[in-house]
Amino acid sequence: MQTKKILITGASGFIGSATVDKALELGYETWAGIRATSSRRYLQDERIRFIDLHYGDKEILKVQLREFRDEHGCFDHIIHIAGLTKALRKSDFDRVNYLYTRNLVEALIETDSVPDSFVLMSSLSAMGVGDEAGYAPIRADHIPNPNTAYGRSKLKAENYLKGIIGFPWLILRPTGVYGPRDKDYLILMKAVKNGLDVGAGHRKQLLSFIYSEDLVHVIFALIEKGIRQKEYYVADGDCYTDREFNAIVQRALHKRYVVRLKIPLFLVKPAAFVSEKAAALLGKATTFNTDKYRIMKQRNWTCDISPLQSDIDFVPATRLEEGVMKTVAWYQKEGWL
Repeated sequence: MQTKKILITGASGFIGSATVDKALELGYETWAGIRATSSRRYLQDERIRFIDLHYGDKEILKVQLREFRDEHGCFDHIIHIAGLTKALRKSDFDRVNYLYTRNLVEALIETDSVPDSFVLMSSLSAMGVGDEAGYAPIRADHIPNPNTAYGRSKLKAENYLKGIIGFPWLILRPTGVYGPRDKDYLILMKAVKNGLDVGAGHRKQLLSFIYSEDLVHVIFALIEKGIRQKEYYVADGDCYTDREFNAIVQRALHKRYVVRLKIPLFLVKPAAFVSEKAAALLGKATTFNTDKYRIMKQRNWTCDISPLQSDIDFVPATRLEEGVMKTVAWYQKEGWL
């Protein structure tokens, strides 16, 4: 049997590199889609093949895909993870998360290179605010109404894919993804290490999580089962208050005492605005911005994973307490904490 070829875009990133690891483990001919300037720190396996696709120019993409097809044949599967989670300008989210996705898909169609499956890594942020009264999980029938530029760009890409008749799309909307190599939750963990347990807003906030290896397991379980044209929320099925999450981090760090700070949202909002403007003046994107404020303001980040449980018998291998311990251990080994 011929080895199946898989393209993983955004392969140099946290989720992308974990996906590459799993693809190699499963025996795929693995192509890492990265820019020439991207770090290959987590892409050291000699079996990895590299390709630099020009998502910003559809005509160049078409030439690249034709050349690839003539030399290697078509990709059997594409996992499209490349995208922006923070940006200097709000318009950059639309350009990268939506337009680049559209360019890639149109180039695949126009060069007769459509794969057996095309997985879009979207986000729970594409759904917008959920039930903040009864705290019911976001379900399949939730009407999307994203309130961030990032979430709107992801939803736009989703809707584009779903509008293409016969295209083998698969949409995943993970909640908070954490694990080794991640840098977003590292910020919070550093705060706890320094004795601060910081929360935003005084109303209860429910959070959900998925360990990176469990997210990657979901991707390949769906691909290998042949599931197409479906969308899923991805989480481990549990929910936690922000205080409970920070307590888990505190235990993993063996931090006996921390100072608990609850910052009112009316103070977080102007701070996020100032941070965003200051970063713009420096020509840099910042994680703490007005989009981030809306994310911090949102009180219910829980979602219904019963479709995953039904379709692939999904049971997470790593629950939050264990996953945080493994992540902290990795950070410490790498000298990040």
